[in-house]
Amino acid sequence: MKKVLSIILGGGAGTRLYPLTKLRAKPAVPVAGKYRLIDIPVSNCINSEIFKIYVLTQFNSASLNRHIARTYNFTGFNEGFVEVLAAQQTPENPNWFQGTADAVRQYLWLMEEWDVDEYLILSGDHLYRMDYRQFIQRHRETGADITLSVIPIDERRASDFGLMKIDDSGRIIDFSEKPKGEALTQMRVDTSVLGLTKEQALQQPYIASMGIYVFKKDVLFKLLREAVERTDFGKEIIPDASKDYNVQAYLFDDYWEDIGTIEAFYHANLALTQQPQPPFSFYDEHAPIYTRARYLPPTKLLDCQITESIIGEGCILKNCRIQHSVLGVRSRIESGCVIEESLLMGADFYQASVERQCSLVDNDIPVGIGTDTHIRGAIIDKNARIGHDVKIINKDNVQEAEREGQGFYIRSGIVVVLKNAVIPDGTII
Repeated sequence: MKKVLSIILGGGAGTRLYPLTKLRAKPAVPVAGKYRLIDIPVSNCINSEIFKIYVLTQFNSASLNRHIARTYNFTGFNEGFVEVLAAQQTPENPNWFQGTADAVRQYLWLMEEWDVDEYLILSGDHLYRMDYRQFIQRHRETGADITLSVIPIDERRASDFGLMKIDDSGRIIDFSEKPKGEALTQMRVDTSVLGLTKEQALQQPYIASMGIYVFKKDVLFKLLREAVERTDFGKEIIPDASKDYNVQAYLFDDYWEDIGTIEAFYHANLALTQQPQPPFSFYDEHAPIYTRARYLPPTKLLDCQITESIIGEGCILKNCRIQHSVLGVRSRIESGCVIEESLLMGADFYQASVERQCSLVDNDIPVGIGTDTHIRGAIIDKNARIGHDVKIINKDNVQEAEREGQGFYIRSGIVVVLKNAVIPDGTII
């Protein structure tokens, strides 16, 4: 894998994940109580022995820069690195990144400095575990110019994805973006060609792109330099290339979730608490997910009732009930609280005990969740200060709302409390 360079696309403004992306890039959004989204593809690369990794981003990249600088430091004995490449103006191109392909195009001058054979292009907002060595091996064995990683899907979900057709050798011969009706039926393929059993192939007769590609070096450079008006890999570059180049499909038949929306992000996090077997596990010692080492103290639980939940390190929980929830690092929950089916991201710092006492005396609200507060079906971003006797339960079942001045949004019925927000005592949402 020394001849492979990985490019992780950090995405655009992250509007579908707003307000979690209000103050941070999409790949820097916290996940599972202690990780960030970017840790997933970077860890997959490291576990696949790919150590040359660029992350392309252009929005709110300060926290992403900080996280990567503190987390991924390779020794000086190899060429390994993880570096953020932010959009920049040059005399040749004064514009922001216009799409996934344009982002890579603007940094081709840097990419070609490396003596590599393939470029592995990944997304920064997916939750999955994958050995890219098998993916690249398939690419080399088939003599492909481009290989796409695809997932098999059933008819019920097929219209939500960009679908592909393949011939008997696994070569991609047609693309269709979210087809319906007769157009959908025409995209059925025999997925047993890619390795599924006959029974599985009947149940999942469609294949959808995961947004993960491997390109031969010369092919990538040629495609990006020839058609500068084409700015997106999935919608323009690859469909057009399939006519003249050998574009192959590689089947990934395991858990994969695009967590680019608030609803998908919320459900993917809570699914991690499932028993006996969550769809995705962070407890795999052979392929660990890496993140920043924080050296936090253990979590302290004082007379708590906790079921089906994940609690990050460094938390202090007092006389509360936590059910089917994920609590991030340094979370503070005071007595009498009930937290149900919620994701709390925790805090970036501890308030000194003197400061917390002063907050209570001066009627300021300390960081954390105040006494006798009830939270259900919500996402609480970092450093939120929630007073006592607050109810965040979406009592009117509102599906969409923007209350930035009051410190929260509602997306798909999920209340999202902003980072650093202050929710006064007695508030009902």
